[in-house]
Amino acid sequence: MPHPLVGKPAPSISLPDANGETFTLTPGANGVPVALFFYPKSGSWGCTKEACQFRDNIAEKDVYKSSGLSVIGISPDSVEKQKVFVEKQKLTYPVLSDTSGEARKAYHVGKGLLGLADSARVTFFIDSKGVVRDSLDSTLNYGSHSKFVTKWLDKINTEEKRAAEPAPASETSADAPTTDAPTTDTVPAAEERE
Repeated sequence: MPHPLVGKPAPSISLPDANGETFTLTPGANGVPVALFFYPKSGSWGCTKEACQFRDNIAEKDVYKSSGLSVIGISPDSVEKQKVFVEKQKLTYPVLSDTSGEARKAYHVGKGLLGLADSARVTFFIDSKGVVRDSLDSTLNYGSHSKFVTKWLDKINTEEKRAAEPAPASETSADAPTTDAPTTDTVPAAEERE
């Protein structure tokens, strides 16, 4: 069953970042796609691997660079813990603190690991118009989230290339003469040939 936000405008959120400053996400406002990923706990093994995969993809993958993708991570950790996490892992994108759970509620993200973790691991791909195109909910498979975003970026690139291609020439109507067939003006009448 698809996530309830798929195909709908993504909610706007405002949360403190790792420096304690308010970061506001208004999907579609900048005209770039967004990879918004919720994760259980900053500094844990799987969450660190996931965050670093996004960091590395931003630096290394052309499709991330050319799309202008905005990557944003969110967990229930405090601003102080986010700051340590961002600095230690040299993360190059905003990591937000959702201690109150308001962003998780807005995006319908529940608890993870059968309720043992405060947040599930869910990634949303939001297109440049601010519409949630898809989501991936996989708490244990941390490695699948950056791959999920890469596949969506490839799909968006393909869609944009197709949209930019010239439309095929329209077929001639059945009533209009074609240049292949002679018209009655160019074919002499039988009496004129005698």
